[in-house]
Amino acid sequence: MFLLFSREWPPVKRRLRDFPGVPFFVCGGAAHRGEYGIARVANIMKSAFWNKLIERLDKLDPGSVQSQFLRLAAERGLLETIFHALREGILVLDAEGRIVYANRGACRLLGMDETAAIGQPMSRWLREIEWQSLLRLDEKEWARLASREIEISYPQHRFLALYLAPLENPADGRLGAVMILRDVTQERDHAVEMVESERLNAILMLAAGVAHEIGNPLNSLGIHLQLLDRELRRLPDEAGAPLRELLDVAQGEIQRLDQILAQFLKAIRPSLPNFERAALPAIVAATVETLAAEIHDRKVVVEVEPAEDLPAAWVDPGQVRQAFFNVIRNAIQAMSGGGVLRISFESSDRLVGAVFQDTGPGIPPGQMGDLFEPFRTTKANGHGMGLMIVQRIVRDHGGTVLVDSLPNGARIQLNFQRDDQRVRLLAAPAPAPAAEATP
Repeated sequence: MFLLFSREWPPVKRRLRDFPGVPFFVCGGAAHRGEYGIARVANIMKSAFWNKLIERLDKLDPGSVQSQFLRLAAERGLLETIFHALREGILVLDAEGRIVYANRGACRLLGMDETAAIGQPMSRWLREIEWQSLLRLDEKEWARLASREIEISYPQHRFLALYLAPLENPADGRLGAVMILRDVTQERDHAVEMVESERLNAILMLAAGVAHEIGNPLNSLGIHLQLLDRELRRLPDEAGAPLRELLDVAQGEIQRLDQILAQFLKAIRPSLPNFERAALPAIVAATVETLAAEIHDRKVVVEVEPAEDLPAAWVDPGQVRQAFFNVIRNAIQAMSGGGVLRISFESSDRLVGAVFQDTGPGIPPGQMGDLFEPFRTTKANGHGMGLMIVQRIVRDHGGTVLVDSLPNGARIQLNFQRDDQRVRLLAAPAPAPAAEATP
């Protein structure tokens, strides 16, 4: 069995066509990864040399035998080192589906013990695959099952790309298999995020279009109300006073709706952040001051922990204030009978964040997965867009949103990039040793 890297694959593939009987498998690149084949030649590379050596083994002196044995041991050790250094998992199975060889990458991905796994059936770790039936399949079935993705939950939740290739045992001619495992969890998560981002943008554009269409008749109503007000001024005061009172109410409602639409469009309209150096405690203080009246009416106490040595963030203060506004407003509305909202700050090597923890009823487990879905709300007059907008703002800043439901409330943490970590100087590689001059 030959393990090849994709950068060396095209020329080697042409050569292997002339050597049937030798199984090979390609890994390490996207263009040819997962290709496999079997050559049908008995002798390749050094096989002729070793056949002659075996034929003349009884004529060799002990020193020559020991030299060749040490050579074989050194080559085996080199191959073992190479296989253990690979991040991909490599396993060799016999005809009964038992493990003959497993490198450290496979043990790490599947939670195996490196020594105890040898001789164990592969079904112990991957129960969903009928290994004995698989090893009896023909070449067409091998081609169909050679590449697939599987999901595992032990030792941790992962998605693995599984590649299978047949491997014939030269001792008895029975067919085994070599299996390559590659962790594709991050790739799948990135693909899910891309789909979610595109869906979110589509919803935001749709909502913006609807809000714009609502704004057009509102403008028309406002103009006609102004014309009506002009006509009412021509009437006597006694006759026009009741009508003018009704007109003032209508104009006030039109202005209120217009302000709501303006705020809604400003919230959902895609816009690039205008980054600058800013302190998160100052943004939190300004947001709390804006909501001071509602906080007082709902009998909520806001406790902000001091953060004197907190690093500055690299953010758009206006957008971050909007995100804080939505989170704080959700928290105080969740505490219908009053409560305490504690705001603290945390920092790491790359991120600085604000933590909002309330004493409300918390988040039901069934709603955690739909928390950032649009139009999902538990409030009677909510529109279900607040947390979705928060997620978009934080994502545009390269940050993260962490949500926990506690026994006595909910905890939401918004993390942003630190200002002093925008550019990180990586350690320079060690200089290569100077070549010795040849005399």
